[in-house]
Amino acid sequence: MDPAVLRDDMVDSLQHESKGVVQSAWLSAAMRAVPREAFVGEQQAYSDRPFERLGTRVLSPSTAARLLEALAPEEGDEVLVVGAGIGYTAAVLAERVGAANVQAIDITRRLVLEARSNLAEAGYEAVLVDRRDGADGLPEYAPYDRVLLEAAAIEPPRALVRQLAEDGRLVMPLGASEQTLAIVDADGESERLGSVAFQPMLVEGEQADTVERNRTRREDREHAQRSAQSRTGWEQDWIDWD
Repeated sequence: MDPAVLRDDMVDSLQHESKGVVQSAWLSAAMRAVPREAFVGEQQAYSDRPFERLGTRVLSPSTAARLLEALAPEEGDEVLVVGAGIGYTAAVLAERVGAANVQAIDITRRLVLEARSNLAEAGYEAVLVDRRDGADGLPEYAPYDRVLLEAAAIEPPRALVRQLAEDGRLVMPLGASEQTLAIVDADGESERLGSVAFQPMLVEGEQADTVERNRTRREDREHAQRSAQSRTGWEQDWIDWD
């Protein structure tokens, strides 16, 4: 089936069924325009469910829509996406504010490369994607009218709040085991929009493509693997059992 028809069906579902997560005309138009199959492949492109890819959770279309509705970008806004992932939400934002006005960062190098490739294939190569620790933001391009954090944190990262424009907003999952979707302003004040469930924000060393930070846990696992692969005494042919 034509991907454009599938996109229309997906957005119609997100608008008119019980979810009702797509409410804005700009978001409806943007999600209909972005070829999601360029980011996740044809088989998974238009099913409304999350899945794992390269060590990160790819958001379902309904969850992405919920974040973007809360972000409410205006045309021409400068936008930062923290947690670039596969690049899909950055592409939807590029439809609203212009690709050159969207910057995205991710702490995982292979996701940065994936997002760059996907965005270029979909026609949004002007979106800047860089490898950074999300908690530090991207101060070189600040201030931002909108910042979207696609990972949970106990409190809004100070650097991201500092990088907001005077009337800017940060949208993020706030909390640990119990999370709420929050809109945070430049003064650090927040508005809660209901419960969500996101993976926690990573710090350097916790990403899937790096050495594990917890040396004891890593060494315990390595010792267990070596022990399982080693030969016990009764298997050794050099022991004289007589």
